[in-house]
Amino acid sequence: MSAYAVLRSELVQQPSLWLVTGAAGFIGSSLVETLLQLGQRVVGLDNFATGHRANLEDVRQRAGERAWRRFRFMEADICDLAACREAVHGAHYVLHQAALGSVPRSIEEPIQTNRANIDGFLNLLVATRDARARRFVYAASSSTYGDHPALPKVEHEIGSPLSPYAVTKYVNELYASVFNSTYGMDCIGLRYFNVFGPRQDPQGAYAAVIPRWFEALCRNARCRINGDGETSRDFCYIDNAVQANLLAATTERPGAGGEVYNVAVGGRTTLNQLYREIRRLVAAQHPDAAAMEPLYGDFRAGDVRHSQADISKAGRLLGYAPTHDVAQGLALTGEWFMRRRAQS
Repeated sequence: MSAYAVLRSELVQQPSLWLVTGAAGFIGSSLVETLLQLGQRVVGLDNFATGHRANLEDVRQRAGERAWRRFRFMEADICDLAACREAVHGAHYVLHQAALGSVPRSIEEPIQTNRANIDGFLNLLVATRDARARRFVYAASSSTYGDHPALPKVEHEIGSPLSPYAVTKYVNELYASVFNSTYGMDCIGLRYFNVFGPRQDPQGAYAAVIPRWFEALCRNARCRINGDGETSRDFCYIDNAVQANLLAATTERPGAGGEVYNVAVGGRTTLNQLYREIRRLVAAQHPDAAAMEPLYGDFRAGDVRHSQADISKAGRLLGYAPTHDVAQGLALTGEWFMRRRAQS
């Protein structure tokens, strides 16, 4: 039995109180849903800057009313220290997902990105320290690797940041390390590599590529690829990220605390490969999509050319073992998007 399967069974028997920041977002709402399904009590914090009330309503429907009674939601900003203190009061574990994501957004809005991702992060650290929660798990980012050329990426080798967003995520790791050493806090960072799945927002200027392409092809619209399409990423299905968070929060393995871990599947998929697979999935229900060719444009500022994770550290110290590869995750994601469109 996998470490994650054992943990899920243990959680059902031992309910705890969890704080999930960014609870109305894509990753945050997925964490809330899983925790409620496992019998946990959850406090969710979100200001709806990028999250959506519809995500929480979807969680409510999927988890059921009985589970939903174990959820308390606070509409507040992590830049409000008093709100952070209220949210974390009594929590055993903190899963900090709230942030302003997106490299392009950070280039356009560096001050807002810094405020949410650094000031807000520090507020949560201070509130968690004072509340004496057992562990603080936070969303780090593969963007921290910057211009370091080696593949696959290993946690102890990083380069120079290529965007304001990458700077903020690196500062998060530095702050967490200092709080570990100075205050004895147990902080674990998870460097996400291109997480995708149901409830990811396809709308807006900073939408991620996978939901945006599913949405466009379902509307019989052409998709845009930045560059020549041979840029590659280690795309990671949402269930793998949820697993990593729960394992990180609860691990008791010696040496596991106070670390940063890659969260991915350890593979590489080019944008051209990704487009062809999404087009194939959409064409099964929308045949016209099969003939749609992408539009190629300029490379995007701040992007790295290739990204791939070494996930052996997470496997060794957390027991992390991805349950979904890219193809499996895309199939589930496509099913969700097309079902949602059919119902709307």
